[in-house]
Amino acid sequence: MARPNYIELPASDIAASKAFYHQAFGWELTDFGPSYAATMTGDVDVGLQGDPTEATRAPLPVIAVDDLEAALLAVTAAGASIVRPIFAFPGGRRFQFLDPHGNELAVVQAD
Repeated sequence: MARPNYIELPASDIAASKAFYHQAFGWELTDFGPSYAATMTGDVDVGLQGDPTEATRAPLPVIAVDDLEAALLAVTAAGASIVRPIFAFPGGRRFQFLDPHGNELAVVQAD
C-alpha cells in the first residue's frame, strides 16, 4: 500500500537546521554527505536537503510504493507532470511529480 513515509525539507544551512531540530524535538539526524541529513526512525522520517540545486521550494512529501514504475504510470495517467524522472540514490529509487494543483511530491521504492 502506498503511504507517506518521508518529508524532505529545504535547508540552506544543514548544521543550523540539525541543531534546531535536535534542540526543539530531540531528533538525531544522520549525515549523508555534506548537504544532506535525515532522521532514521523507520517511521515517517525527515530529511534536510542543503544542496540548492536539489532542494525543492517547499516541504516535499514522499510516498513509499512497492512498484515504482507502476506508480509512475499511475500518476501520469491521473494527470501529473513529472518534474524529475526516476533516479537512484542510496537506499532506493524515486521520481518527483506535480499534482494537478502544482504540489510537488515524490514517490520512492526502497532497495
